[in-house]
Amino acid sequence: MDTFTALAAFSALSQPTRLETFRLLVRAGPDGMIAGRVGEVLGVRQNTLSTNLGVLRNAGLVRTVREGRAIRYFADFDGLSGLLRFLLEDCCGGAPELCRPLIDDIACNC
Repeated sequence: MDTFTALAAFSALSQPTRLETFRLLVRAGPDGMIAGRVGEVLGVRQNTLSTNLGVLRNAGLVRTVREGRAIRYFADFDGLSGLLRFLLEDCCGGAPELCRPLIDDIACNC
């Protein structure tokens, strides 16, 4: 991931509704969520949610699949992984053992 892409992702996540939406989709995992359900859970109007989902999608953090008239949204785990790699690529000045506690702490316990 380059700096420009990372900045787009950080900008997308810097707004409360978008951050909550992204975290909800991460929790939803591989099943994702229909847009209407995301709005219900977060208490966000559909037009506001649509705009925020578009920002997350353009930043590479969300992907979609059309299901008839509905759109299912998913956290883009490749985008998230790229952002985390970008943040940690120079971690600990070449001493990876110093980064191990951080990596263990953020690793999924699924």
